[in-house]
Amino acid sequence: MDNHLDHMPILSRGKHRNPKRGACFMELASYLAGERWSDHPACTHPLLAALARLVNDNTSDDKRGRLIGLVPSIIGLSSDDLRVDARLSLRCATTALPVAAAERQLALAVSILAAEEMLARLDGLPPGRLSEQSQEAMAQVPQAAAQAHRFSRAARITEKGFRRYAAPNAVQLSVVGIVQACIPDPDTLLRELLTAAIADCRQLIRGPADTVDTADRAATALPVFAEPGG
Repeated sequence: MDNHLDHMPILSRGKHRNPKRGACFMELASYLAGERWSDHPACTHPLLAALARLVNDNTSDDKRGRLIGLVPSIIGLSSDDLRVDARLSLRCATTALPVAAAERQLALAVSILAAEEMLARLDGLPPGRLSEQSQEAMAQVPQAAAQAHRFSRAARITEKGFRRYAAPNAVQLSVVGIVQACIPDPDTLLRELLTAAIADCRQLIRGPADTVDTADRAATALPVFAEPGG
């Protein structure tokens, strides 16, 4: 085993000055990628990195160690293709909408429609069509879905506005919605969301041929570390 793996920083919330003080998910990614210590490394798409930081900070202390195996799989996933932002936004919103509290459902449903519209625009497809994952999520909250459709017909977002505001807001709202949802294990859903988001980005950035499961890939990349206090 490489020596640097014998001194792996422990995942914890927030930013850290150096590895001796611990690391968040993306700081550990910068460490493994050989970059300058940072929670905003160049090795990962900014929105995917933002999702990873949110998942890291909102996962409970006793479950955060389970995220460490995903860190290597996020390295090298960088692109300026707006489809990546749209797919990430869509993945987050469709995951959160079915479990989110009623007061968050409209914003999440609007986020789904905005992401679908952006993907259709980028791919030169007619607007208004929803993917299967979006249809399934929206079907679980019919009232919010109907309101979102009415709202979206009156609004049109620019590509710049989507990248700068709509997509980041969708990611943040989704994580908060999951954390505050009345579900038995939000930590597991957050990890599943991050795993799926990494897989989505990998397929978009590296192509369908790169089909190795994210969890399987990560499991062989790092040793398993004991949970804090375990």
